[in-house]
Amino acid sequence: MSNDSTDGQAVSRDWLRQKMQYFERALAILGSLLILWHGLFHSSRIVSPSMQPTLVGTSYDNGDRVITEKISYLLRTPRRWEVIAFRRDDGTINMKRIAAVPGETISMKLDGTVIINGQPVPLPKSLSHIAYYPIARLFPGREVKCEDGYFVLGDDSKDSDDSRYEGLVRPDRIIGRSWIIVSPRSRLGFVNSSY
Repeated sequence: MSNDSTDGQAVSRDWLRQKMQYFERALAILGSLLILWHGLFHSSRIVSPSMQPTLVGTSYDNGDRVITEKISYLLRTPRRWEVIAFRRDDGTINMKRIAAVPGETISMKLDGTVIINGQPVPLPKSLSHIAYYPIARLFPGREVKCEDGYFVLGDDSKDSDDSRYEGLVRPDRIIGRSWIIVSPRSRLGFVNSSY
């Protein structure tokens, strides 16, 4: 009789030990996934209309939820017309479109045509709805040397606090490439797929 009782307790301990091992493995996998997520992605909410119509929102309650991926820029540098997420000096995260890359000079004609290194650079057809305004640092007749930074513009140019006012975005401030809008569902889609 005592053997049956001892065998039952041993089976119970083995069962509990097995369940604890499964639980430990599940926690390890969850922890690894969280570390991977934090290292490769970032989630943001759009709270400003400065990137409309590409990214929409005026507050945390109604703004697009955007996932930024950090993988691309481990393999290559940011490209012209990509939307990037970057951290300002005050810690806030912004998203803007790259107009000029390090080493280039940028200026703008009165009609909003972007001039890179003295040559007009037309917008891709998919971005032809954007109208940039030559104001502040890009007032007609002015030229900005990008040196080691990126010159970024907001798609809603008349209402965008971008490089025309704030200056260049240093590479160490870039979080990654704005990748996909995940909410609201009606706006689900890729951010940088249209050019």
